[in-house]
Amino acid sequence: MSEVSRIGIVGAGMGGIAAAALLQRAGFDVILFDQSPAFSRLGAGIQFGPNVMKILRRLDLEAPLEAMSCLPDYWMSRKWDDGEVLAAIPLNAERERYHAPYITIHRGDLQQKMLEAVATDRVRFGRKLVTFHDDGQAVSLEFEDGTRDKVDILIAADGINSRIREILFGQEEPVYTGWLAHRAIIPGAVARDVGADLNAKWWSEDRHIVCYYLDRALDEFYLVTGEPGEWTSAGGQMSSTRDALRESFRGYHPMVQAYIDATEDVTKWPLKTREPLPVWHRGRVVLLGDSCHPMKPHMAQGAAMAVEDAAVLTRCLTVLGTDDLDATFRRYHALRKDRATKVQSISNANTWLRAPEDPFWCYGDDVYDMTI
Repeated sequence: MSEVSRIGIVGAGMGGIAAAALLQRAGFDVILFDQSPAFSRLGAGIQFGPNVMKILRRLDLEAPLEAMSCLPDYWMSRKWDDGEVLAAIPLNAERERYHAPYITIHRGDLQQKMLEAVATDRVRFGRKLVTFHDDGQAVSLEFEDGTRDKVDILIAADGINSRIREILFGQEEPVYTGWLAHRAIIPGAVARDVGADLNAKWWSEDRHIVCYYLDRALDEFYLVTGEPGEWTSAGGQMSSTRDALRESFRGYHPMVQAYIDATEDVTKWPLKTREPLPVWHRGRVVLLGDSCHPMKPHMAQGAAMAVEDAAVLTRCLTVLGTDDLDATFRRYHALRKDRATKVQSISNANTWLRAPEDPFWCYGDDVYDMTI
């Protein structure tokens, strides 16, 4: 590393937090900004495979997360009406092969645990970025609350609606895919009573519903769908109803109906995407995660790709240094582009693990094996 640089990261999602924690451990002076007024246990479920857990191991998070999470032995794909098993893909059943666990957990619990890996005085909530200026020597930041800051490097981890991407490459609305998703959390006891799989996806021709537990005690059970539908709101998540969810999955297996019957708070949100960016940086500013390669959630790898980006970017900044940022960022892009594009393509196609296949190319990957 050429020198210790001050790095600003905008967005405290999984990719932003991972970048802050990894860069901090690598010796950089890091500030993590997020527009939320404070941390709160928002969101729903998330799955992290061994490819991500090998990275979180470097932050001493693997063991505590494993202790909190559900550890499914298999990913089960089932036919929508009669429950026929379409594919049973080994996950923790082949842990020795993957050298790390596969976890399912509440997104808020995961985010809170990951934040513990970042020094508390390095996190700034209530900072919504308005604009920035890169003068070639530093990047000046302006926030909605009137505060300002200056960093040597700016990392965009601010999601599909990235303000930083917009300023760098121009305003362009994300594309609605024609699909929306319902989600809800129900008591784990309901799922246990009907014999739920730990992790399953029920498929019909034009929609699906994914169901899994969010904790080791099996106290919470998560439902998330993918289905065609219209979306006319300019906003993101909206409230929905049990009746809307029931109508979308009319005729599905009685086990799925039991889940739906147990729902109370149901939300829906649009599934949007963007075309891949040809470059992920300009000047002293670089992008990661959904800011540069957003995808539909059908591989459960969107956040995983952001964490992988964070790890590879940290390695590039550490090994190649900060004297020639253009070269460092180009190397980061070269190392990440093909994998992120492949995952984005498969996610958007919604074919992942519907039929028997070996997911080792995805889950077995270790970004620390690559040559920088």
